[in-house]
Amino acid sequence: MNKKIGFIGCGNMGRAMVGALAESPMIENHQIMVSTKSEQSLSEIQNMWDVRTTLVNQEVATFADIIVIAVKPTDHKKVIMEIKDIISEEQIIVLIAAGITLEQADEWFGKEVKLVRTMPNTPVLVNAGMSAICPNSHIEEAELHDICQIFKVFGEYELLDENDFHAFIALCGSSPAYIFMLIEAMADAAVKLGLPRAKAYKMAEQSILGSAKMALNTGLHPAQLKDMVCSPGGSTIEAVAELEKKGFRSAMISAMEVCAEKSKSMQEDSK
Repeated sequence: MNKKIGFIGCGNMGRAMVGALAESPMIENHQIMVSTKSEQSLSEIQNMWDVRTTLVNQEVATFADIIVIAVKPTDHKKVIMEIKDIISEEQIIVLIAAGITLEQADEWFGKEVKLVRTMPNTPVLVNAGMSAICPNSHIEEAELHDICQIFKVFGEYELLDENDFHAFIALCGSSPAYIFMLIEAMADAAVKLGLPRAKAYKMAEQSILGSAKMALNTGLHPAQLKDMVCSPGGSTIEAVAELEKKGFRSAMISAMEVCAEKSKSMQEDSK
């Protein structure tokens, strides 16, 4: 890709994205620039990857064709105010913060800007993320293709309408927490049944990874895959029946509904 990419801010998500790009053959390291708040963060990044670094956000805005604002949601307006007079109509701004809408960002820039709202989840840290992508009306097809190619480096992506981001957050943004709770609960049960904890965690994690891969690779409906494990009168159907009795599905649905509602309220509060 013959584009220069800049990152303003480099927390956990930003570092994951910078690291994935720095290790990807898609782009050369000298095409990446990162700005941070402190000399310590700058030094840490320089020790990890051979990319350009700076303490000045405006330098990233001057350097990059694609600028990823990877700061906390509460700092987005401040960063935009710092760079808005530098940004040209050809540059692309990528937002990765929950609750910051395209309309809000457009208002803060105060002029027509190419904007892409995205929402990656934390498995981006291991290049297995799931991201939502929504461009504004100024993004051309070729430019959207470039953004999608970048996010493909971090895992998988889907193009979504901005109104669907609350559902995406409930389904993908927050779901790693649900899965980690499931891993912990499975391991606790295994320890209760006599297995060593370290082995219990490993086996639970691999079982979830394998199950997800099986669903992705076979394309079969999850119910079909579940039925393949449930022998008539067997132990698995007993476990499934107990999960149904305890409200496993309804608890998950309710959790995602309250998550989506909270996402909506956070977006309203940020206006």
